[in-house]
Amino acid sequence: MKKKETNNREELAYLFKEAQDRLESGAPLEGEDGALRPLLKKLLEASLNGEMDAHVKGDRNNRRNGKGSKDVKTQFGTVPIRTPRDRAGTFEPMLIPKRQRTLGASLDNKILSLYASGMSYRDIRDHVDEMYGVELSPATLTAITDQIWEEVEAWRSRPLEEIYPCVWLDAMYFKVREDGRVVKKAVYMVLARTLEGQKELLGFYIGQTESAKFWMQVLSDLQQRGVQDILICCVDNLTGFVDAIESIFPLTDVQSCIVHQVRNSIKYVVWSDQKTVAKDLRQVYSAKDEAAALKQLDSFEQKWGHKYPPIVKSWRKHWSQLSTLFNYPQNVRKMIYTTNAIEGFHRQIRKATKTKGAFTSERALIKLLYLVQARITAKWQRAPIEWKSVLNTLVVYYEDRIENYLDL
Repeated sequence: MKKKETNNREELAYLFKEAQDRLESGAPLEGEDGALRPLLKKLLEASLNGEMDAHVKGDRNNRRNGKGSKDVKTQFGTVPIRTPRDRAGTFEPMLIPKRQRTLGASLDNKILSLYASGMSYRDIRDHVDEMYGVELSPATLTAITDQIWEEVEAWRSRPLEEIYPCVWLDAMYFKVREDGRVVKKAVYMVLARTLEGQKELLGFYIGQTESAKFWMQVLSDLQQRGVQDILICCVDNLTGFVDAIESIFPLTDVQSCIVHQVRNSIKYVVWSDQKTVAKDLRQVYSAKDEAAALKQLDSFEQKWGHKYPPIVKSWRKHWSQLSTLFNYPQNVRKMIYTTNAIEGFHRQIRKATKTKGAFTSERALIKLLYLVQARITAKWQRAPIEWKSVLNTLVVYYEDRIENYLDL
């Protein structure tokens, strides 16, 4: 093994010297006659052999089985390489996958995939160096991830459907370096359910803090991209949220998140009372209709109002948005009573970004969010089983607004 490693080092040293001599004699760096083609061939084949060694190591039922050949297009010209094969036929090289004949796209896509999984530039650099023996600078990695910027801008400005039955609005926060200091940025997320029942992320927007004024800008952008109507909008209890929505989509029903309301209520309650208070509040929002819910709220006030007056005050104040769900049967209530749909999406985003301390720029944040959401939303293919029932209910309630968009 040591003799083989010595031979490899000597061959690499020779190839480096040969490349240097050819450059000094006026040979081009890139192209079919480029000085680096022989060196790149050696590096590619060494990397593939390293992957094969790792693949068959410890597997008594599999071993090397000769080599194939193919031409690989690179920025330095087309490079003919020998590709190792295994007896079981299960070897799937990562550097240059089977049927892949372009080096740049393969490695770049691998780097983008690692970046989308939440790996830092340092971790990606170490991984690529370990796997392929290729050293990448931060500037090179930035250039690779910047390749998607046109794709990001196209996605963020793409045309949308004219109508969405249900849209969830919520914000999350990230730390970003700006003007030499670290600041918090609000990322406004817009998640929707289409007429076909599929989830769709309509977009995300970056602001300084969450505010109703900025949400109005977000909704205006949705309108400019083609959205003409939203049947139901699910939000948290941000002050001014309802007015912002109604200013752009005046016919939209707004439902404030019941789960947020309960959480905010429990904050006022001592630990020994929390389970009982939560159970009594459940009697309010799970009532059969609004009249029954108001009776339960009256009963809650008689029992707890003297001890926890802020809870009752808050439910009374926000009742017009908390009670929207009572306009619908149970199948629709289940969909709109909480913003859990978008909060679940947020958890997936956090899972991929939790290792990030602070993003180097807003642009870096946008690139990563785009890549992560693309990976998550690619799995959103099927509508929920109960969607046909929900859609039939919505057709009954909103026939004049929805029938033109359905094949009825």
